[in-house]
Amino acid sequence: MPTQIITREGYEALKRELDFLWREERPEITKKVTWAASLGDRSENADYQYNKKKLREIDRRVRYITKALERLKVVDYDPQQDGRIFFGAYVELENSKEETLQFRIVGYDEIFGRKGYISIDSPMARACLKKQVDDEVHVSTEAGKFEWWVVNISYQKPENWLSDT
Repeated sequence: MPTQIITREGYEALKRELDFLWREERPEITKKVTWAASLGDRSENADYQYNKKKLREIDRRVRYITKALERLKVVDYDPQQDGRIFFGAYVELENSKEETLQFRIVGYDEIFGRKGYISIDSPMARACLKKQVDDEVHVSTEAGKFEWWVVNISYQKPENWLSDT
């Protein structure tokens, strides 16, 4: 699989998740499986079946994260990026109806379960790259063509930023 990029925060979050799954959640579920198995007939034992399924899900996630950490390349902020939209930027756009849109451009592995995070590979992120404040952004998607203006660019999370979750 080709190398993909990730922010430093995203990389550290994946490492923390892996550590939690491996050192805390997996041992706890393993104990439950062992206990449920000791009760006898496993075919009709809901605790055993549920926790065995949960254990498989944990193992699948552990394998995914382990492989992801090997192929991911951390891209850190560089002061030369200031004033333009690049990977890792917090971006605020506005359209002619004065509707605003806030997002952070991150790697694919960082977008799941987080509001306001979009993949660098998305049409919106691609359209925004290298733009500056007051530049027009033309975005073409399956839903149509849209025009936005860049209102704010930051590489530190702005105080008025929407929640990550």
